[in-house]
Amino acid sequence: MTERLKIAYLMEDTELAGGIRVQLSHADALIARGHRVRLVTKGEPLTWRSSNADFVYVNDFHEYDASDDDFVVGTFWLTLGPAHDIAGARAVHLCQGYEGFTSAYAAIRPQIEAAYRLPLPKLVVSTSLIAVCREFTDDVTYIGQIVDDEFFRARTPPENHSMRVLLPGPSQADMKGIPEGYGAAAHARWFHQKFDLIRVSPWAPGKDEPLDSVQEFHVGLTTAEMTRLMHSCDVLIAPNHREEGFGLPAAEAMASGVPTVMTSIPSYLAFDDTHDYALFAPEENAIELGEKLIELLSDAELRQRLRKRGREVAEQWRAEKVAARLEKFFHDRSARTA
Repeated sequence: MTERLKIAYLMEDTELAGGIRVQLSHADALIARGHRVRLVTKGEPLTWRSSNADFVYVNDFHEYDASDDDFVVGTFWLTLGPAHDIAGARAVHLCQGYEGFTSAYAAIRPQIEAAYRLPLPKLVVSTSLIAVCREFTDDVTYIGQIVDDEFFRARTPPENHSMRVLLPGPSQADMKGIPEGYGAAAHARWFHQKFDLIRVSPWAPGKDEPLDSVQEFHVGLTTAEMTRLMHSCDVLIAPNHREEGFGLPAAEAMASGVPTVMTSIPSYLAFDDTHDYALFAPEENAIELGEKLIELLSDAELRQRLRKRGREVAEQWRAEKVAARLEKFFHDRSARTA
């Protein structure tokens, strides 16, 4: 039996977001393997997902007593300094994407870089982040991303008579590429493709979204609701820009057996060495994305092949596999410092 670990994750908030969902998945996967996990947060009590972790609510992370923890995991650039302050050599950085690439943070990139230079070993969810993090430290370990078990299904039901095309993400975040997603849908419709465009976002629609082109718009779904929505759709568009650290909805679609059109950005190309699990288009190119959408909507055999291949690739994101990699990292690190 492996030694029981005591781990704390510092969560800046608990708002509905893919990055937060993954931190919760980490906690539950480690707990399932017999470890104790605390989620220390400045956010409100969780309402959109359940978790088996112990929650500790603080106004400042420095209030938390980490003396009993084997490791403290910083999860967002603002949590890295506090993790280092309260845990020292026991602090770890979970990187799901480099915040310094985000246009909204351009003015504070020096502060982000300073946080990344703190002497914290880094865990990355995508191989595309290894080179990015090695700009700051050589101590980088790939652990992969978790897709919740609810999304996985071995078989898919018959397609909808009017195909349902899912476009996920907040339009207010530039890296999600939502305008190009709308453009791709408009391009496909111009060439006589008939389908229902389904939008989902953690936030209300942006003021510039062409809502007259949308048949459904879902806001702030729980994990269970998101799973049901994903399973009701036939195709997913993932128009993300290269700043995207992973792109969780695309991975969830693949696990669900939903064929996907995605941009050829590093994080998506890192899903597997053989790029046959989706159709790819250049980023920030609505026309090319639309052409790939037309190709996918027009070819039932292609959709079936991508369903099968996507599920195969998605197996790497099973919670137990990522938890085993996490566990190995923590135990190896414990042995090194013992």
